[in-house]
Amino acid sequence: MQELFEPLSAGKLELPNRLVMAPMTRSRAVEDGKVTELTAEYYRQRATAGLIITEAVQPSVKGQGYIWTPGLHTADQVAAWQPVTDAVHAEGGRIFAQLMHAGRVGHPVLYADGGLPHGPSPIASGERLFTPDGMLDHPVPREMTVDDIAQAVADFAIAARNAIDAGFDGIEIHGANGYLIQQFLGDGSNTRTDAYGGPPENRIRFGVEVARAVSDAIGPDRVGFRVSPGGNANGVTESDVPELYSALVAALAPLGLAYLHIMEAGDRATTRRVRAEWPGTLILNPHPTPESFPSRPEYGVEALRDGVADAVAFGEIWLANPDLPARIRAGGPYNEANPATFYGGDHRGYTDYPALD
Repeated sequence: MQELFEPLSAGKLELPNRLVMAPMTRSRAVEDGKVTELTAEYYRQRATAGLIITEAVQPSVKGQGYIWTPGLHTADQVAAWQPVTDAVHAEGGRIFAQLMHAGRVGHPVLYADGGLPHGPSPIASGERLFTPDGMLDHPVPREMTVDDIAQAVADFAIAARNAIDAGFDGIEIHGANGYLIQQFLGDGSNTRTDAYGGPPENRIRFGVEVARAVSDAIGPDRVGFRVSPGGNANGVTESDVPELYSALVAALAPLGLAYLHIMEAGDRATTRRVRAEWPGTLILNPHPTPESFPSRPEYGVEALRDGVADAVAFGEIWLANPDLPARIRAGGPYNEANPATFYGGDHRGYTDYPALD
């Protein structure tokens, strides 16, 4: 699997290998969205990745969609992330913060004012929020005004500057998995009739404005953008995937971003179309067929050899194997991930997966 260990440029970074740690929500932040010493150890253990992309981080209070998730919108949150980036850099690693506004995937119990989550249109996700007191239905969100949209764009830019202050090498904009940016992209979740709704060139507007604002704030070569074309996570649907993502890629390409990151939804044909249209570095979370979940190293090698990716991101296998590059070189064995400890809790299932002797 030598292709996985070749160096690669991505914006300002020189990656020593093409194995990227995908963003994975772990829900272990403490009060007020602060990460802990345990978080620093978790990412430190995985610093041999070509690039670590953190769990989703909310850029604002209203951006939160789950309990126990971290933020980058207060001074205390920024200070809490500093030991994490220091730990990764001390091991020679590189780390981006993924910024995610959850949009309608939220609930009043998450916000001090008890208000509704925001979304492009007043359409509920159909999903539910886990809480220690039980599951709660996502409510119909409040449709964002133009001023709300401008504030959300500004929040992303401020959080990006905060990330650099916290020592991150850059940030990834989460435009996938049914969260706010993809809620604007999908015509099933966005029924607006203004400049942010309707044809693809309008529905991409919010995501492109975020990318421009963040690029202006910290430099485009420190910015990645994640998409999941055709993915229907959190109730988002897209009826015009080829046209929609051609428009989005065409608008993002001139910005000179560090990379585009595709969460593949079992549709390699769509990945090929995006790859053909994207001129820069492309990171692929490879799922070539609907049955190829969770992803495996051999899927990554196939994607690199086939030319549909420049680097490959893995999630679950990184979670359970902190020394994944060493294990791939050795041909295994691989630890099995324990789904019961994916979210919340303590060090168990977080920092206690063993490395090879």
